[in-house]
Amino acid sequence: ANPTALKNLAAFCNEQLHTSLDLKEAQVDANSPELFNYPFIHVTGHGRWVVNDAEAKNLRTYLEGGGFLHIYVNYCLDPYVLPVIKKIFTELDIVDLPFNHPVYHQRFNFTNGLPKIHEHDEKPPKGYGLIYKGRLVCFYSFSTDLGDGWEDSDVHHDKSEIRQAALHMGANLFQYAFTRNGV
Repeated sequence: ANPTALKNLAAFCNEQLHTSLDLKEAQVDANSPELFNYPFIHVTGHGRWVVNDAEAKNLRTYLEGGGFLHIYVNYCLDPYVLPVIKKIFTELDIVDLPFNHPVYHQRFNFTNGLPKIHEHDEKPPKGYGLIYKGRLVCFYSFSTDLGDGWEDSDVHHDKSEIRQAALHMGANLFQYAFTRNGV
């Protein structure tokens, strides 16, 4: 899903946050030791998302060790997210992040939480978090379509201000992950 999104977001972060993110997307299996080479992982797609016991254990170790997971719910993925999260952290629950959470107030300020990029079902955009030992280890964006806003402008034909809002929130996620999570 969203083949140009991460490249565009990485370029935006490099420009606005002075990062040096690789513009080439990398893909890594959830049970691979290579996972630990990536301080920020992004999960999206259309359809099912399941993890086996080994993948859940590896993802938990990754997140406990300072890694950050962004789950961007593309249509149809939502029913699978909570069961996967529960398999990774059986003792934790996803929580609705308040608008004053630091993830919304990094380089760019979002006083009302996530921006709405595309309308599908008239639900407000929601930002959920998984908090482990006081640290946000997973950000779950729902009913916002951030990744669509990160795409090349000719893909969804979004207005410039909509694309900018999506890129700003994406940059906040990266900045939060790299500065707040000890990576």
